[in-house]
Amino acid sequence: MSLLHVFGFGFGLKVGHLVWMLCCWVVSTISMNCLINGGATTKDSKSSTSSSLLGDSSKMWLKYWEKISGKSFKIHHLYYQSIGSKKVRETWWRKLLVTWLIFWALVSLWILCYMSSQVTEKRKETLANMCDERSRMLQDQFNVSMNHVQAMSILISTFHHGKKPSAIDQRTFARYTERTAFERPLTSGVAYAVRVLHSEREQFEKQQGWTIKTMDTLEHNPVHKDDYTPEALEPSPVQEEYAPVIFAQDTISHVVSLDMLSGKEDRENVLRARASGKGVLTAPFKLLKSNRLGVILTFAIYMRDLASNATPNERIEATDGYLGGVFDIESLVEKLLQQLASKQTILVNVYDTTNASQPISMYGSSEFEDDMEHVSSLNFGDPFRKHEMRCRFKQKPPWPWLAITTSIGVLVIALLVGHIFQATVNRIAKVEEDYHEMMELKKKAEAADVAKSQFLATVSHEIRTPMNGVLGMLHMLMDTDLDVTQQDYVRTAEGSGKALVSLINEVLDQAKVESGKLELEEVSFDLRAILDDVLSLFSGKSQEKGVELAVYISDQVPEILIGDPGRFRQIITNLMGNSIKFTEKGHISVTVNLVEEVVDSIEVDTQSLSSKNTLSGYPVADRRRSWKGFKSFTQDGLTCPFKSSSSDLINLMVSVEDTGEGIPLEAHPRIFTPFMQVGPSISRTHGGTGIGLSISKYLVNRMNGEIGFHSIPKIGSTFTFTAVFTNGSSNSDELNRKPANNHTNSMFSEFQGMAALVVDPRPIRAKVSRYHIQRLGIHVEVVSDLSQGISRIGSGKMVIDMVLVEQEVWERDSQISTHFVYNLRKFDHGIPSKLFVLANSISSLRTNAVTSGVYNPNIIMKPLRASMLAASLQRAMGVGNKGNPRNGEPPSVCLQNLLLGRKILVVDDNKVNLRVAAGALKKYGADVVCADSGHEAIVKLHIPHQFDACFMDIQMPGMDGFEATGRIRDMEHNYNIRIRRGEISLDEAHGSILNWHLPILAMTADVIQATHEECLKYGMDGYVSKPFEAEQLYQEVSRFFN
Repeated sequence: MSLLHVFGFGFGLKVGHLVWMLCCWVVSTISMNCLINGGATTKDSKSSTSSSLLGDSSKMWLKYWEKISGKSFKIHHLYYQSIGSKKVRETWWRKLLVTWLIFWALVSLWILCYMSSQVTEKRKETLANMCDERSRMLQDQFNVSMNHVQAMSILISTFHHGKKPSAIDQRTFARYTERTAFERPLTSGVAYAVRVLHSEREQFEKQQGWTIKTMDTLEHNPVHKDDYTPEALEPSPVQEEYAPVIFAQDTISHVVSLDMLSGKEDRENVLRARASGKGVLTAPFKLLKSNRLGVILTFAIYMRDLASNATPNERIEATDGYLGGVFDIESLVEKLLQQLASKQTILVNVYDTTNASQPISMYGSSEFEDDMEHVSSLNFGDPFRKHEMRCRFKQKPPWPWLAITTSIGVLVIALLVGHIFQATVNRIAKVEEDYHEMMELKKKAEAADVAKSQFLATVSHEIRTPMNGVLGMLHMLMDTDLDVTQQDYVRTAEGSGKALVSLINEVLDQAKVESGKLELEEVSFDLRAILDDVLSLFSGKSQEKGVELAVYISDQVPEILIGDPGRFRQIITNLMGNSIKFTEKGHISVTVNLVEEVVDSIEVDTQSLSSKNTLSGYPVADRRRSWKGFKSFTQDGLTCPFKSSSSDLINLMVSVEDTGEGIPLEAHPRIFTPFMQVGPSISRTHGGTGIGLSISKYLVNRMNGEIGFHSIPKIGSTFTFTAVFTNGSSNSDELNRKPANNHTNSMFSEFQGMAALVVDPRPIRAKVSRYHIQRLGIHVEVVSDLSQGISRIGSGKMVIDMVLVEQEVWERDSQISTHFVYNLRKFDHGIPSKLFVLANSISSLRTNAVTSGVYNPNIIMKPLRASMLAASLQRAMGVGNKGNPRNGEPPSVCLQNLLLGRKILVVDDNKVNLRVAAGALKKYGADVVCADSGHEAIVKLHIPHQFDACFMDIQMPGMDGFEATGRIRDMEHNYNIRIRRGEISLDEAHGSILNWHLPILAMTADVIQATHEECLKYGMDGYVSKPFEAEQLYQEVSRFFN
């Protein structure tokens, strides 16, 4: 079994199950998509045959998938029954662990044997290389010496036998061989024996002066070299021929006169040499005098040149003599080993193996400790004689420590891995137990979350429902005759109720954020009108504190944007609300620019930290640091993709700047954390829940923007965020879909062509005043003091219709103010210029004693906004509409024109809310009919009917608003089909109505986004949350009653 099978079996079951479940999920997703697409194709197809085929195919796939799902469930269930249980899993892991340990024990043993065998093989290879090297060297050197001996044979043939008389004698031969001994380093000596026939013996002996001696005596009775004397040898017995040595090297001169044919080994050697014509070797024998083993190499010398294919008899007949070289084998091998540095590493034995059964040892010892042996063959040129070299190491092989340590290491690692596996299995078991426990807790938490969401929806509905009645009744009470004290009480109660509703909305928004159900709308809106509404919301508090409140929007920002105006207003309201809480002096300003515009002006706006260049003169936190951490900015400028990708995308940057208390440094990290405030005393001092900024950050992120801040304690804070909208000015469809609900320049046509002079020493504040006045179509000139104003008016270059002076300039010096009024009348060009003072608070305004009796200027209270400024100018100058409708709310005449004479059905199970809604609609001239249940509404809306619209409550007992709306739409659908088929005449269809569709507006206190989606799903046309305001009512109704 392989390691993969052993190791992967336990994991394979779990992983296989996971892979199976993943495959099932993928196949199910693909199959369902195919079925849906197939169903859609079937529905839209014009061919009935094709529809039938697709329908049958869909049914077949559904049945097939049901079988697969059933089998998958069975496998899943079987897995958890057999393998998934903790007891079975522990048994499998215990068996797997034991198998693992046994397997790796065997693997470690195999590694030990394998590595030991590798060491042995390496040792054998080393021995073979060393032995082959020595045999090769011995053989090469022997061949060199043999070649020199053969060359000497040619010399003797030439100078001894070829010369008459001979040119060589014993003395000459001895001297020559002695001097050329270096050429034959392996030979002990060289001798020449001449061939003498028996008939020539007597004459030869007389010529030489000595008798031919026999070697037989020496072979039978060996003598020591010191006891050897040639004279003591016996004469050679009578034979057919003799081979006495006549020339010999001094080292073996004792062989002179010896008959080589008288010795057994020498005779065989001589006879083979002359018959073969090649060099031949003798068997190893003890050399004379030295008694050491040696061999003789013999070459035959012929009297004439023979052909290469000469017969043995022809060679014998042509033989003149025999040249022999004596080799001392022991000395030969010793000289060879001395040439090698590693001679002591191995033992060398040289054998003559001509007789394989009885090899003759020529060199070496038979005592050894290592059984490892290597045999290398030796070729000395004699095909008859066989030689070989046998080598062994001198020492026994060492212990294979590498193999031992490696095998032990592998076993230790396997044990450690087994331990890790065991610990991992235990950990996995613990994690699985924790996981199951966590899943149970997760289910409980999800159930609790669902319960919490349902609780919030229910509680909000239950709270907002009576609050709707309270606020509605207070609003209706304000329309009755009340004295000043009673009106103050009603306004206070209405403000408290709205604060409670606002708190509920914040909590619900946080719940939406946590559940991911907060969605953004895509409608067109006027950004400037939105900020005017926010200014109106905080104008009272800012005037009470004497804090200057201002808004400036760049001219490059389009008039109409497409996005979610409610959520954008919520962000601005949260930021400005915090600024109002913590600012007691100075100013609060909101600046809106395009991101590209701000970045391009960074280098120019280097003096923004100067207190003289702020709205109120107080130092502020540098707003450039508030966007320091934005990802869409770098040190080199803008990297946002919206600048170049599409001209319809508008990337806004909004900054809210205040001169309040600032945020302590230790509170900066948690400023956007829900329900976290700067300190525990903040909630008691200023109120609030601490979730406004966290909701604002979430909304900014949903608008593809970023938010940041920079705050300095005791100086103030600046919050900056970006948001991406669509340019609504280039999309006529969006404009037609939902018209703007605020004033435009056409509403202030009476101011066109007028000119105004603003006297303000602060450039930032003058810039804000210029922005708001120019919105009315008035040309604006700015000067820094009254003296410059007099000069500008007196120049006569432009007729000034109105002069707007900042309060601090007007009250700075009464004499200058009086002089300015005097000169203003002096330069009267027919219509006197109107004088206005821009003030932050009535309580801070001091009327100059000198001018009060002569000329009282008109007071315009800040914050400036288009509708309020227009109303003030209209009253003072006697042009246009002199009324002053409530800012941010459509005039009542608009609603009266829309609802007058309209018959509207209001459906609500709560009697108070029913009365409030009916009263609000009747106030604007509508004919209201009430119903307290969904069943009653269906009865009253049975076609044909006379109703123009229906306000339907969602949460009602018995039949809720969704079900009632669905039934009403079904009735309308069926009725329209009957009209198209001609089953109902036009008279029965209530005149010329060919397509019945009653506008139904949902009316509920549950403001969770899912409710809005459900409203659209069931065919409702709009959505009004309780308590609804007149403005919201106007926006919804105006879409149907234009």
